[in-house]
Amino acid sequence: MSNQQDMFGPEWENEWQDMPEFIQEDLRPWHQINVRFRNQKDFDEFKRRMEQEVTPKQKALWFPHAPFRRASKYKYFDDES
Repeated sequence: MSNQQDMFGPEWENEWQDMPEFIQEDLRPWHQINVRFRNQKDFDEFKRRMEQEVTPKQKALWFPHAPFRRASKYKYFDDES
């Protein structure tokens, strides 16, 4: 028996009966690159071509633009509480 099963006791499977299906979506990028700019002019040209807001402090962006998503926005609420 694994440590996880020991921690939850032998009845854990009964407690999880009829729970809704949960699938963790993979939000990681397929590929990422580091882009460097020689000067402000090059940076401004990059921003124009990306057609989305880019700031000097920004560490990452999606192409094409994608709104910020976080898997942790989903929460479980028990109707009985």
